Amino acid sequence: MLSEDKRSSIIDVTDGIKLDDIQRRKLQHEFKLYMEQYFKRKLGKGVDHTKIVIWEDMLIIRGEGFLTEPEKYIVATAEGEPVVRAARLQVARQHSLDNVPYFEERLQAKVIHQTYDIEPENDFWMHVMVFNRILTQ
Repeated sequence: MLSEDKRSSIIDVTDGIKLDDIQRRKLQHEFKLYMEQYFKRKLGKGVDHTKIVIWEDMLIIRGEGFLTEPEKYIVATAEGEPVVRAARLQVARQHSLDNVPYFEERLQAKVIHQTYDIEPENDFWMHVMVFNRILTQ
């Protein structure tokens, strides 16, 4: 059973309601914390900067500062960028498999399109999900 404080901090997105601005910002913050914990747990290193945007029918996750020191060294070599990109794309694929169900459950919507990209030379990644309904007012 959740305490009174925990219940009031959780956004209830039932029956496909559209999030108002306050609910949207709270959920974005919840997702940000969730993603930071996920990467720290899975990779042993969190992302330096995470930004989450929920808008209309989309959820956009953006991260900067995710490369390890060895990966930064490899990216700086002549053939290193494609190697790190391929490895990190595999991490992004796994992130999608692990986390899309969580986002679908929290938003009470299904992901109908998604894409992710990695720019190892800029230490940047993003994941964009399009849902089957409008999420925001």
